[in-house]
Order: sequence, then C-alpha cells, then structure tokens
Amino acid sequence: MKIDATQPLEYGTEENRNRIFGFWLFLGAEIALFATLFTVYFVLVNRFASGPSGAEIFEITPVLLETFLLLTSSFTIGLAVHAMRLGLKKQMMIFMVITLLLGAGFLGIEIFEFFTYVHEGVTLSTSAFSSSLFTLLGTHGAHVTFGLLWGTAILIQLKKHGLDHSTANKSFIFSLYWHFLDVVWIFIFSFVYLKGLM
Repeated sequence: MKIDATQPLEYGTEENRNRIFGFWLFLGAEIALFATLFTVYFVLVNRFASGPSGAEIFEITPVLLETFLLLTSSFTIGLAVHAMRLGLKKQMMIFMVITLLLGAGFLGIEIFEFFTYVHEGVTLSTSAFSSSLFTLLGTHGAHVTFGLLWGTAILIQLKKHGLDHSTANKSFIFSLYWHFLDVVWIFIFSFVYLKGLM
C-alpha cells in the first residue's frame, strides 16, 4: 500500500481516494432520492382531504430545536475532522460523541413529533399530504438513525485500532454523510415547515 504523505490522512492512499470519490457518487444518488421525495411532497402538499394541513399541525418550537441540534452537530463533526487532521484522536472521538448525542436528541424530538401527529389524528393514510410528509421525514429520520449506528461503529474502530489511514478515511466519509443530512434538513426546515406554517 503506497502512502502519500503530502495528502491529509484520509486521502493518504489511492484506495482511500477512490472510496471518497465513490461516496460522492453515492451522495449523488441520495440527492436524487430526496429530490424525488421533495417533488412528491410539493405536488401533494395541498391535498389534505378531510385531514389537517401543515399549518394546523406544525409547531415551530420543536422544529427550531431540531434545527439547532442538527446544525450544531454539523459544526462538531467538522471539529472532529479538524482534530483528526491534527492527529488528536481523543479530541476527535469527543467531538464525534457530541455529534452523535446531538443527532440522538434530534431523532428523539422527531419521534416525539410523529407521536404527536398520530395523537392528533394524522397518520400515513390520513391524506396525500400526510403520506408524503411522513415519507419525507421518515426517510430523513431513517438516514439519521443509520448515521448514529455508523458513527458508533467508527468510534469502536477508533478505540480498537487507533487513528490510521483506514479509520481516518471512514471518519471523513461519515462526516460527508452527516453534512449531507444537515443540508437535507435545511431544505425540510425551509420548504416543509416554514412554508407550511405560512
């Protein structure tokens, strides 16, 4: 395995560079997935039949809290990557743990929100609007859940194997995934919740 010392640790081998490139291609497919879900939502947003509209069920406080938690987690994962590039494994792991805790807090609020909607009589089958809303939010929530499991697995590998080209590459790719989830959430916050509250 040829190591390029002029590159950051996560890019240090050709295999690592190929993995990062491959992950960018994967994110392209994820963009297509979420673009489709947003399109479906925008087509069906006003088709709530006898069920409530977004303006009737959305509450700004939990959404602002979710946004704060997820955007802060984007900052902390950036700090984790910075610490990784400085070779500070302990600090990197601390920032990754904070990132995952913030992500878990986000997920907890989103699950509570889903229970609130169901309690108010809004389910997957209430209307076309509710179906598209639950599908979009549920898909994003499933991605966050996967991210929490993935990040935990990387922390275990860092603890076991230390900071090397392999764990640095995995951690960097995870950070790309986490930033992607934050970008998707900004679109959900802006075009689903804020627009729905107007």
